[in-house]
Amino acid sequence: MSPSIGALPLDLSRVPRVDAVGVEERAASLAKRSIKKEAKRSGILLAISMIDLTTLEGKDSAGKVEQMCRKALAPLPGDPTVGPVAAVCVYPNLVAVAKRALAGSAVKVASVATGFPSGLVPLDLKLEETRRAVEAGADEIDMVIDRGAFLSGDHARVYDEIARVKSACGEAHLKVILETGELATYDNVRRASQLAMQAGADFIKTSTGKIQPAATPAVVLVMLEAIRDFYLATGRRIGMKPAGGVRTSKQALHLLVLVRETLGAAWLTPDLFRIGASTLANDLLMQLAKESTGRYQSEDYFSKD
Repeated sequence: MSPSIGALPLDLSRVPRVDAVGVEERAASLAKRSIKKEAKRSGILLAISMIDLTTLEGKDSAGKVEQMCRKALAPLPGDPTVGPVAAVCVYPNLVAVAKRALAGSAVKVASVATGFPSGLVPLDLKLEETRRAVEAGADEIDMVIDRGAFLSGDHARVYDEIARVKSACGEAHLKVILETGELATYDNVRRASQLAMQAGADFIKTSTGKIQPAATPAVVLVMLEAIRDFYLATGRRIGMKPAGGVRTSKQALHLLVLVRETLGAAWLTPDLFRIGASTLANDLLMQLAKESTGRYQSEDYFSKD
């Protein structure tokens, strides 16, 4: 069902408060779960399949994106059991390049939009950028909310922008980036998560990767709990994408534990859980080699993208 445009249908003051101590303690306790041997290998392979392999730099080029797409299709050349990843994420002007490079595969093309990373451009430009990215072939749009509007209490404006961008996406899925490092409190993260889901988000995403802190375990847990409660209230499954600062296999496996314990096995699929990353893939591949051979391979064996 499409969200209504023009009015916020929810009083965010009614969203439950977050027990900061409790959420941090639970996130920390779940990080202590021991995952070894075959379970660890399975977890690493699952995490690879959930990656949105990302490049969002001013020096991005067609050649860099093409190389990243080759890695997305075959993270470990010569071993077809590894990968592909879920998606690549690029700027709008490189969507067509990625789409050509991934033609015939199941790997999605995601594009940031709406004035990434600040979101501080007029709404008509946000909508035009979204439409152009979709026309170029984007399967998914990663939009940023106006954090200034949200923090000043103009929740209806944020809701309306998300709903309008969702409409501009057409058949493309919408991931809504909250930029949790700028929201300051867990209560704000919880309210922003609820607002984004109510406005039509297919996924909620922690961060742009440009602001720290980003995808901390406690923030991820707050967002997962918001997704759980939204599902129980509406029957609608919303996806989750931690991004920003997820660099190691240990972190990735911890995220999978958080998802499993909060939302259940149904969310342990690339359709409902992604990890935004630029460097995580290589650490996962190194850990995979360690599980297979008993020793680490040098980073020089893996492409730097």
